[in-house]
Amino acid sequence: MPKQNFKVCWCWRRIFKTRVVEPPRDVVIAFQRFAPNGTMTVDDLLKFLIEHQGEKNATKEGAQAIFDSLKHLNIFHRRGLHLEAFFRYLLGDNNLAHPPYSQVHHDMNAPLSHYFLFTGHNSYLTGNQVSSSSSVEPIKDSLLRGVRVIELDLWPNSKGNDVEVRHGGTLTSPVDLQNCLQAIKECAFLASEYPVVITFEDHLNANLQKLVAKMVIDTFGDTLYRTEAENIEQFPSPESLKKMILISTKPPKEYLQENAEVSESEMGTKRPSYLEHVPDEDEEKAVPQYRQLIAIHAGKLKGGLDNWLSDDPKKVRRLSLSEQELENATKTHGTKIVRFTQRNLLRVFPKGTRVDSSNYNPFVGWMHGAQMVAFNMQGHGKHLWIMHGMFKANGGCGYVKKPDFLLQRGPNDEVFDPSAPLAIKTVMRVKVILGEGWHQDFHHTAFDRYSPPDFYTRIGIAGVPEDKDVKQTSIIEDEWLPVWEEEFEFQIRVPELAVLRIQVLEYDTAGRPDFGGQACFPVTELRTGIRNVPLFDKKGDKYKHVRLLLSINFERPYDL
Repeated sequence: MPKQNFKVCWCWRRIFKTRVVEPPRDVVIAFQRFAPNGTMTVDDLLKFLIEHQGEKNATKEGAQAIFDSLKHLNIFHRRGLHLEAFFRYLLGDNNLAHPPYSQVHHDMNAPLSHYFLFTGHNSYLTGNQVSSSSSVEPIKDSLLRGVRVIELDLWPNSKGNDVEVRHGGTLTSPVDLQNCLQAIKECAFLASEYPVVITFEDHLNANLQKLVAKMVIDTFGDTLYRTEAENIEQFPSPESLKKMILISTKPPKEYLQENAEVSESEMGTKRPSYLEHVPDEDEEKAVPQYRQLIAIHAGKLKGGLDNWLSDDPKKVRRLSLSEQELENATKTHGTKIVRFTQRNLLRVFPKGTRVDSSNYNPFVGWMHGAQMVAFNMQGHGKHLWIMHGMFKANGGCGYVKKPDFLLQRGPNDEVFDPSAPLAIKTVMRVKVILGEGWHQDFHHTAFDRYSPPDFYTRIGIAGVPEDKDVKQTSIIEDEWLPVWEEEFEFQIRVPELAVLRIQVLEYDTAGRPDFGGQACFPVTELRTGIRNVPLFDKKGDKYKHVRLLLSINFERPYDL
C-alpha cells in the first residue's frame, strides 16, 4: 500500500498510508440486488437504470453503450460487470447527476420576455469597478460560458473623434469599441446558437452615434436583428432569433441633458430627477442610423414606480433597476413587477457600492420575473456559482423558460404574488456518499503541511427565502478519499427556481477552512439514483478528477 510522507521538521516525518476507494454500502446493495449472481449483464444493467436510477426511457442499446465504454478497464469482464467495474461506472462521466451534454428542451418559441437570460454587467472589466483594466477577454470568456447579454459602456475618446468602452468616472482603462464588437462576433455562437443581446449604455453625441451605427452594421452584417417598426407589441422568440445579434439601449444622457456625467451603475439607488426622461421623446433626437439599430428599446418613464412599471399594450420595452431599487420596489409593488415582466423586460444590475465586482442574491429578481439579472462575471463567490448553476439548465444555452406561475393570469386578471405563503411541492433527499480525486488534482501538502486533509461537505438549496437550507456532513480526518454516507432532506416550495449547492471544505483548526471544490445544479434537471457530480474551482472551471458520489431522490410532500 503506497504511503505519503509529511515533513514536520528535519528530524521528524509523519507517514500516512493511502488507500484505494472501495465500493460503499449503497453501491454494494444496489449491485447485489440487480446482479444476484455476482456479474451484471446488459439486461441487469438496463433493469438497474430503469428501476433504481429512474431512467424510464433507458434502452438496451444505451446499456450496451455503457458496457462498451468500460471495456478499456482491466477490471472489465466480458461476461458482465463485476462489482468494481460497476462502481467505476457510477463514478464516471456516463453517470453524472446533471449531464453537461443535455439538449435544449424548453419551448423556445415564446416571446423573449418569457425567459431568464444569462446576463453580464460591465462585461469588459477584468477586475474591480474602479481601477481594473478593460479588455475583450472577459467578453470572450462570458460568451464561451453561455452568457447571452453583454453590456458595453460607450464613451468618446480623449480626442472626441472615436468611441471607447470604459467605466465612466473611474480609473479603469479603456478598450476600443471595434475590438469589443469583433470579439462578440467571433465568440457569440460558439457555446449557444441562441441570440446575443448587447446593451449599450451610451454617452455619445450625434456624430459618434453615426460612427457606432456604422461599426455595428459593418461588423455584424446580416446577423444584426433590426425591425422596421418603431414599437412592437411583443418581443420575438429565441427560436426565431437564432444566431442573431440584438442591440438594446436608451438614448444618450450627456448631450441631451446638459452633458451630465452620471452613469447607471454610478448612481446606485438614487436617480437624479433630471435623468428621468421619456425615451420616445429622446429617441426622436437620436440620429436615424443609430435609432434603427435598437431592437429592444430601453428607458424609464417620468414619475415614480407606478409609471416605471406601467404596461403599454401597444409596445414593449426594457426597464433597468439597481438591485436596491428592485428590493425596495418589491416591498410595495411585487405583483406589479410580475405583471410588467410578463410582456416587458426587466434588467437588474449591481448597486454602485459593489466596487469589488461582487454580486447579489439573484432570486429576488427571478422570483419577480426579472429576465436580465446582470452579474459581474469576472469574479467568484456563492452568488456567481449559483448563477452558473441556474444556467446549466436547458442545455446551457443561456435561456431558461420562466415558470408558468410567473406567466399566468387568473380569471380576474390577477398574477402571482411573490409575498404570499407557498406550499411544499417536493421533498428532496440527498445522501453524500463519498468523494475522490483530490490526491490527483492537488499537491499532497495543498491543504495541510503535516497531514492529509480533513474534508467535510456543505450541501443545501439556494432559492426563494422559504427554500434556503444548508446541511453539513461530519469531518473525515486525515483522508484523501472521504466516505460520509450521510443523508439530508430538503423541503422545496419552488423547485423551478431551486439550485442544489455543494461545497467541499477542509477543516483548519488555525483559521478559515480551505476550499476543496464547489458545484451548483438546477434541481429540476437532476437525475435520481446513485450519481456523481464533478466539482469546480472558485472561477467555475471543472477539476479534472475531483467529484462526489451522491444518492438523489424526490418524494411527495408528507401533507399530500
